[in-house]
Amino acid sequence: MWETKINTGNVFELRCKTTNYFGIGSIKKIKDILKALKDKEIDNVILVTGKGSYKTSGAFDVIKPALEEAKFKYSLYDKVGPNPTVDMVDEAAKMGRETGAKAVIGIGGGSPIDTAKSVAILLEYIDKNARELYEAKFIPEKAAPIIAINLTHGTGTEVNRFAVATIPEKNYKPAIAYDCIYPMYAIDDPALTTKLNKEQTISVTIDALNHITEAVTTLVASPYSILTAKETVRLIVRYLPAAINDPENLTARYYLLYASALAGISFDNGLLHITHALEHPLSAVKPEVAHGLGLGALLPAVVKTIYPYVPEILADVYSPIVPDLKGLPAEAEYVSKKVEEWLFNAGCTQKLSDFGFTKDDIPTLVKLAKTTPSLDGLLSLAPLDVTEQVIEKIYKESL
Repeated sequence: MWETKINTGNVFELRCKTTNYFGIGSIKKIKDILKALKDKEIDNVILVTGKGSYKTSGAFDVIKPALEEAKFKYSLYDKVGPNPTVDMVDEAAKMGRETGAKAVIGIGGGSPIDTAKSVAILLEYIDKNARELYEAKFIPEKAAPIIAINLTHGTGTEVNRFAVATIPEKNYKPAIAYDCIYPMYAIDDPALTTKLNKEQTISVTIDALNHITEAVTTLVASPYSILTAKETVRLIVRYLPAAINDPENLTARYYLLYASALAGISFDNGLLHITHALEHPLSAVKPEVAHGLGLGALLPAVVKTIYPYVPEILADVYSPIVPDLKGLPAEAEYVSKKVEEWLFNAGCTQKLSDFGFTKDDIPTLVKLAKTTPSLDGLLSLAPLDVTEQVIEKIYKESL
């Protein structure tokens, strides 16, 4: 059993700091959240969202009347795109400063909520910009209150301290992780996720699967990150096919959303390593690459690479996907093939060549994985020494 492999002398932080309203109809809790803000003498907010999902999901039909009823002033930044850039963050922060916003409400998946977190920092640090934030030119200790209205079941950003943005001129896609950007409140309402199309449903769910794969195999993995990961995998395997076959299936959406939140908590505690460090260069170079699908393309090769170092843990956590494993290093290639089969059966069939990458791109990708701010920190948490040769091999096997 993997329990005997855990270093019981490793003191870890048990993190779960956001008040998350979870369940069908929880969007109505926005009224309680606005009241809590009013009690803190906050009545001016900026909404940060994408171009349409805040409307098509039905979220805005509840949020707008609640803001008006509570007599809140609000501004709306609705230009966040997939793989958001630092320019979007700066543009939204400028709007928030000019309108006097004292809190930020992010509405959407990872892109809008991560942008909202970044804006919340820049509302407090008015002499700073997003490039300085994402290149770690300063370390923020405060942010405006953040409310996360989550519309997807993948990123887990509504319950953790992470955010991501791309610096386009450098092809950098760094991550930040600060305690000041835990959302004060979050809403996870499964009814708001039913408009996700098939590709989005697959992509965001594969993101959650990657979160736990890394969170249970870092050097700081804990029984808590492993416990939440095991339930994440069980729920994904059971409910992803149902959500694909019937997008309006609220039970399936409920449990995929719960799995996503668990995965967000899992990697908030256990952190991440290779797959995310190697995907960020992909979607930085080609912003049209959906983050989850990029992760899916890399996952089999990453599993093959790390399995010999953590076989007991992955055998247990992955048992709903690959049953009857013995937790032996020699199973690595078999597990990798079975994971790829499962991904293909789930509809995640693209490899790096399908996104337009060739072997000629690999040196650039390897360099970005090693030089992008924050990614070296992720790689240092892997269960093996991640050299340039290891990175190159994973990219090649993922083509």
